Amino acid sequence: MTNMIERSSDPYNAEPMPGALIERFLTPPALFYVRSHGAVPDLPADHRIEVSGMGMADRSFSVEELKSAFAARTVTAVLQCAGNRRTDLQQVARTSGDPWDVGAIGNAEWTGARLSDVLNAVGAPDASELFVAFTGADEVDVEGEEALFGVSIAMSKAREPDVLLAWAMNGKPLTPEHGAPLRMVVPGYAGVRSAKWLTRIEVRDTPSDAPIQSHDYKLFPADVTSDTVDWSQGLTINAMPLNAAICSPGSGEILPVGEVRIGGYAVAYDRRISRVEVSVNGGRDWQQATFTDDPETRWGWRRLAVHGKLA
Repeated sequence: MTNMIERSSDPYNAEPMPGALIERFLTPPALFYVRSHGAVPDLPADHRIEVSGMGMADRSFSVEELKSAFAARTVTAVLQCAGNRRTDLQQVARTSGDPWDVGAIGNAEWTGARLSDVLNAVGAPDASELFVAFTGADEVDVEGEEALFGVSIAMSKAREPDVLLAWAMNGKPLTPEHGAPLRMVVPGYAGVRSAKWLTRIEVRDTPSDAPIQSHDYKLFPADVTSDTVDWSQGLTINAMPLNAAICSPGSGEILPVGEVRIGGYAVAYDRRISRVEVSVNGGRDWQQATFTDDPETRWGWRRLAVHGKLA
């Protein structure tokens, strides 16, 4: 794709050129990062999503049935891969995973049905100790273990009104690489929880036991290695932290002495960003960035700019 940097060909993973990423408040699908754990499945438009679990009768819905049965909601939200900016981490110590720069992130308008409305309609229990698991149609390989993509979130998060079963992105139907015909959108959480190519929703009393949930996307102390890891002791990556990045000029770009314009993004999810400060002389002096006139949204990003002078 034009303006995309391929990080992996099989499965396909790519991010936009940093400068192109921040040209717009809403990231167009063609510039939205693609994170695939397996081959992109080809699902028909009338594909049905199963809903089942504790104390519930099994139900299934097509996208058209979801549209007709539930009120549509549109939410502006950033999705971000948990490995975004991994190249920065690699400068400190070796890590595993695709070498993402600053572009494994995007800000979009998502339209769909509230997950909470669907759970209420099928009589799902509302107990804080429960979990809601999502299964995708894509087959993934985690350390030699092959299984369908599967993740879960706590019931308390699932009941938030901005968690969606989304069928549209920026007002248009999802494209195949972004989860068509239906995906989850879980604002504020690592992109891995926003399962694409959704096939099943299940209410459980334990987290998903799929490999992606149980043996990946977890945090460990620095002394833990692949040989000593105990996956049951890892901290599952859910809520994403504050992040601010420079997208223009690009990393490693050589600039002439004189005026320079710096552009980037900042995201804090569910919290307001008060200010971002940038240094053009190695931290000796700092100046406050200005934000663009983009709307402030609960789950979106803020684009920023600084005009500095290189001596």
